[in-house]
Amino acid sequence: MTSFGRYHVLLDTGGRAVQHGWWGREEIARDKFRRWVGEWSGMRDARVTLTDGEAGTVLDIWPDHR
Repeated sequence: MTSFGRYHVLLDTGGRAVQHGWWGREEIARDKFRRWVGEWSGMRDARVTLTDGEAGTVLDIWPDHR
């Protein structure tokens, strides 16, 4: 786990980070993920990713282009 928290949410567009944050609890990070999708879904080329930094896995991604 990082000193910032285990769960990372990243908003990027065109491969460039726009906003990101770390949370220690998955439910809080998932709530932030859903809110960012709602807030930024109109942004061109927006992508929101939720990862588990400890496990090194992607938990969710929007839009789902995995």
